[in-house]
Amino acid sequence: MTDPHIPNAAQIIKGARASGPTVKTFFDEDTFTATHVVADPANRKAAIIDSVLDFDPASGRTSRTSADAVIAYVEAEGLDVEWLLETHAHADHLSAAPYLQERLGGKLAIGKDILTVQAVFGKIFNEDTRFARDGSQFDHLFGDGDRFKLGSIEAIALHVPGHTPADMAYVIGDAAFIGDTLFMPDYGTARADFPGGDARTLFRSIRRLLTLPDATRLFLCHDYKAPGRAEFVWETTVGDERNANVHVHEGVAEDAFVAMRQDRDATLGMPRLILPSIQVNMRGGNLPEPEENGTRYLKLPLNSL
Repeated sequence: MTDPHIPNAAQIIKGARASGPTVKTFFDEDTFTATHVVADPANRKAAIIDSVLDFDPASGRTSRTSADAVIAYVEAEGLDVEWLLETHAHADHLSAAPYLQERLGGKLAIGKDILTVQAVFGKIFNEDTRFARDGSQFDHLFGDGDRFKLGSIEAIALHVPGHTPADMAYVIGDAAFIGDTLFMPDYGTARADFPGGDARTLFRSIRRLLTLPDATRLFLCHDYKAPGRAEFVWETTVGDERNANVHVHEGVAEDAFVAMRQDRDATLGMPRLILPSIQVNMRGGNLPEPEENGTRYLKLPLNSL
């Protein structure tokens, strides 16, 4: 598949060897989510990717333990947060981006196809006109191939739909933060059965990422421990994924992948936090507005998903 943006990403990586970003990862075992703090070692500029707001669905209570650990690290390291990046509107955890922004600053950004997600789920949750469907909850909406910087490090945003319509990967120097497209090679690939998801589109997005140089560091949004593996892991390389991913290694044909993914997805239940997560994350991590009694509510649409 020809893609005009991959050469730009490859050039960024080729020139990043001496100045690649440092990455500190915070792993939330409750949601199996990896939050990455990415920094330019030359000037301490930083980005926080895919943050977690703790949420107990039984009580409806939120807490900030995971986010506070990120804040403590950023402050201890003297980092200056420029970006709060979301790879997509997550279905498995709530974003802590508004809280982090209040404490640390930075621009909140996601891919521009969040508008598609807002339109689809705005209907599912029967949102009224107070819920804007124009992406205005975010400070910046990235388009495919948009260039930006983290400090002095060149970066590029790549649209990699399939898991959802709005998934983005962020290539920052020699590191790529790829959200829910690939998991560790021994675990495979993301599901593609959510509204707007598509297994064939996911395959093409993955193949796009795997045209990056073999040594490109890949940082994942989740890990679930493949059978036989005792530790959580969230970093791999393009070369390792291309050679060994159990679902999509080199030589796996598109039709075979689509059939496998569709069969596998048909056996999966909905994520435990999908209904609260989507309602919050399509708002940029903000909770719904309080009702007349001052309480915020999350909806539970029956027989809709």
